[in-house]
Order: sequence, then structure tokens, then C-alpha cells
Amino acid sequence: MRVSIVIPVYNEAENIDLLIEELVATMSHAEVYEIIYVDDGSTDNTVAVLRQAQQNNKLLRVIRHRQSCGQSTAILTGVKAANYPYIATLDGDGQNDPADIPRLYRVLMQQREISPNLSMVAGWRNKRHDSSWRLFSSKIANRVRSSLLGDNTPDTGCGLKVFLRDEFLSLPYFDHMHRFLPALILRAGGRVISEPVNHRARAHGYSKYGTLDRLLVGLVDILGVIWLQKRVKLPEISE
Repeated sequence: MRVSIVIPVYNEAENIDLLIEELVATMSHAEVYEIIYVDDGSTDNTVAVLRQAQQNNKLLRVIRHRQSCGQSTAILTGVKAANYPYIATLDGDGQNDPADIPRLYRVLMQQREISPNLSMVAGWRNKRHDSSWRLFSSKIANRVRSSLLGDNTPDTGCGLKVFLRDEFLSLPYFDHMHRFLPALILRAGGRVISEPVNHRARAHGYSKYGTLDRLLVGLVDILGVIWLQKRVKLPEISE
């Protein structure tokens, strides 16, 4: 396994040490790996905790945005800085289980032998530990997005994904693009499959996203992705 683990964070100081500890245990059998935290302009002591953790872990890298630029930009920063050809992303709040990373990586490698255009294995939180309202709003959002974009992905909001670095970097970038990665990959001629993953209750802190804000921005973004879908041309190449 040759993988760069990219974790965008904003004000998640209390969740950092345990997540790093879990990642190190999970990746103990990996050939090579690195952990890249991208701090997106946190206003708490997230950076101080990360710097302290760096003293005990040479595989931990820390990149900081001076000002908050959003999760999509933080992911892009981390992927650009990555040294390995495969990327695993997960949220920094501790709700994604790092133990799922090796399995998703194996699925990607095995399925690529059958289908070389497979570009991503996306996590699917089929048993979520969130509030009833959050579960309801997410279910509606996923149905609307899937029906309009045809991405055939039950849970694009799951932060846990494994994909090819170069193919990610070839996608069109825009704010909030991380929520539309399956549709963008399909647009580029790639393939995405979803795998059930563990989901845990948040131990510390709180969600940084409001339901109304997410809904309004999401509708505008969906229209933008539809525009991109309608203007792509995939040539059939022969030699």
C-alpha cells in the first residue's frame, strides 16, 4: 500500500491525537504512507496540537492555510502536496473510522484489475450516528443530487474515499467540489463504486456546516455540475 492520507481540519484540536493514534495502528502493515493534515485557518489550538504530534511522528505532515478557504480547497492542497499515487481522505472529526482505509484500498486495487477505469472507492455510511434531522436532510440531499446528476452514489458526503491522485488533479476545481467527486469522475470517463464503512458519533466539538447553508450552496453547485456534464466530450481514440 502506497498511500497519502489527507485530512482537512478546521477547529478540531480535541480530535487530533486519537485520530493520529488510530491511523498509525491501522497503517502499521502499509508499504509506505504519510499523513497530511491541512489546517484550514483554524482559530483554536489545532495547529499547536498538530505541531506537538509531529515531534512524535515523522510520517505526519502539517500544512496550514492562513485563512479558511473551505474543505474542497484544503483537500486539493493536501493532494497536491502528496508523495504517493493513491490518496485516502477522511474527515478530521473522528467520525470516519481509519480502519476502513486498507479495505477500501484493497477493493480499489482488486477491482482495477477487472475495470482499469475505476478511479475511486467511496465510503458509504449506511449506519450513521447523527441527529434525526441531519439524517433526514442528508437523505433528501443525496436523492436530489443523485437524480439530477446520475452519479449512482448513495453517500457523496462521506469524507472517507480512496482514489488516484493524478486523476483527482485532472478534475475541474471549484469550491465544494468534494461533494461532487463521483459525478466529476464519471464525467471524465472514470468509474466509482461505493463500499459500506463504519461511522461513529462525534466525541468532541461540533459540525461546522449548517443545513440551510449547505442546501442553498448545494443547489447552485448542482446546476454548475450539470453545466459541466453537458459540455464534456470524451473522444474515442484509436492507434
